[in-house]
Amino acid sequence: MAQVINDSNFKEILASGKPVLVDFWATWCGPCRAMAPVVDELAAEFEGRAIVAKCDVDESEEFPTQFGIRNIPTFLFFKDGQMVDRLVGANPKSALVEKLNALL
Repeated sequence: MAQVINDSNFKEILASGKPVLVDFWATWCGPCRAMAPVVDELAAEFEGRAIVAKCDVDESEEFPTQFGIRNIPTFLFFKDGQMVDRLVGANPKSALVEKLNALL
């Protein structure tokens, strides 16, 4: 299962030293709900090698605003605490896996 990331813990998670994938989502978003099982699969598949996290944009304000999240779902990829890539919208699992593998 993906970790929950929010305004209070995002700095700590991004500083983990591991690549991080963050899914920005909301409960009312249909495409977000469709991507939820994929995100959880990625969390299991990359366990120990990368962090896969979810940020509910309705519960966090600072973190999504800092990275200019305007559409959801949006997937941000971090390496060494810095954002290095972004995908917007429902994407195939293979696209997310490709970007995560590139960070390992």
